[in-house]
Amino acid sequence: MIDEGYIKFNSQLHQTPPPSEWVVEEVNTWRDRMYALDYIGAYEGDIGYGNISVKSDLLDNEFIVTGSGTGNIPILFADHFTRVSSYSIDDNSVVCEGRIDASSESMTHAAVYACAPEARAVIHIHSRRHWDALLNKIPTTSDSAAYGTPDMAREIKRLFEETNFPEIRVMAMAGHDEGILSYGTSLDDAGGRLLDVLEGRYP
Repeated sequence: MIDEGYIKFNSQLHQTPPPSEWVVEEVNTWRDRMYALDYIGAYEGDIGYGNISVKSDLLDNEFIVTGSGTGNIPILFADHFTRVSSYSIDDNSVVCEGRIDASSESMTHAAVYACAPEARAVIHIHSRRHWDALLNKIPTTSDSAAYGTPDMAREIKRLFEETNFPEIRVMAMAGHDEGILSYGTSLDDAGGRLLDVLEGRYP
């Protein structure tokens, strides 16, 4: 059953100007590719899926992520991006800045950045075909951990500690139908690694 698009954390949105245009251009380079492949898009009823975030050396613990419900939008502009300025896994809360709430997967992205200081990009896609093929063959979260929750964030930490996720940098979400996530030291790194694993080129 598809369970997507609903924010499951406490979101505090501060209305501020959108992120700089360079961020939009950088993210859209890969977001456009993922959208064209139908790895980012929308289910029936315009329920969007898939999201991308980037972290700058200048942002410390902050990162910029595509906004909630933007999966169904063909071309993203600055107002479709949000800065996550702080978060708490224990309190299940996210504070963000921009014109739109942060992606419902923001807690998951935050957990990756917390566990991998070298990470500068996270890509989350949906693909039934690849999810079915990769589930439990690459690092896989528990089927009891729903997307966007503290449980999923803690599962991310477990994968870093107990599996080869830090080496393969791609994982499947057993409790999030069709969900696959990658990370890297740049968007090119995260995107290239994701495509390699989807096509079976992984350890």
